[in-house]
Amino acid sequence: MSMFPRIGYAAALLAGLTWSALSSAAAPMVKTQAPGYYRVMLGDFEVTVINDGSFHLPLAKLLGNTTPGKVEEALGKSFLKDPVETSDNAFLVNTGSKLVLIDAGAGPLFGPGTGFLVANLRAAGYQPEQIDEIYITHMHGDHVGGLMSGDKPVFANAVVRADQAEADFWLSTAHRDAAPAEAKGSFDNAINSLKAYQAAGRFKPFSGDTELVPGVRAHASHGHTAGHTTYVVESKGEKLVLWGDLMHAAAVQFAEPAVVMSFDTDSKAAAAERQKAYAEAASQGYWVAATHLSFPALGHLRSAAPGYTFVPANYTTLR
Repeated sequence: MSMFPRIGYAAALLAGLTWSALSSAAAPMVKTQAPGYYRVMLGDFEVTVINDGSFHLPLAKLLGNTTPGKVEEALGKSFLKDPVETSDNAFLVNTGSKLVLIDAGAGPLFGPGTGFLVANLRAAGYQPEQIDEIYITHMHGDHVGGLMSGDKPVFANAVVRADQAEADFWLSTAHRDAAPAEAKGSFDNAINSLKAYQAAGRFKPFSGDTELVPGVRAHASHGHTAGHTTYVVESKGEKLVLWGDLMHAAAVQFAEPAVVMSFDTDSKAAAAERQKAYAEAASQGYWVAATHLSFPALGHLRSAAPGYTFVPANYTTLR
């Protein structure tokens, strides 16, 4: 056999190996997640978790009725380090006749890690102008910042609703003026996020426990803020309770519900509401979700005295 075919084969083999090495090295890392939505059926209702992004919370500094050392120990058991990257979730409920968004994310208020609610809403198959009603758990910036884009309302056709006590507190210029300098920004965020809806007659507060549309009702859970509200969604005997900021730090506050957050307006009342919500959820076995539970945030609570264990939802493809 001639030597030339051997040379040709060797050259081809070398070229192939070189190309394989080059092609393997040439693919850049993508470093992005899949669109942030997750969908389940609740009876006849479709519930879609919409993620607005995430931001970091220095929990050892923010949590009270505990010590920084205990917080760091609890985080370590969940393989977390302080500051903890924390999800900012909203919840879309399609009742078949109404499309209801519960909370609106942070928008631009919490830096480049948030502000993805509209993109993820569209990825989930919906448009902002389709939203009929928006229910706000409370008026901290990471729940209302996504209502506006610049000076334009994001949800052109939606009525926005929140507890009257919440509106009276955060939308009051008198309260804003009396607040310490470091708190005035929180008032400004609430006022600026709601004023376009107020001007259009599309901000309609309610008081206390109220059915807002069939199958979705408000439940007063004041403490974290003056009018903090949880929302109860029920269809065909299935139930989901959306806790808002009833809890912030799953790795700490499920095992120790008495741990409080420095953002609480009334930490004693907030802790009492959390204890009641945990006990009822564990006893009755219904679905729960919270704004700052790790996306997709849905699951059940199981008693694990003296605290509780969160059991995340099993993945579904909705077949």
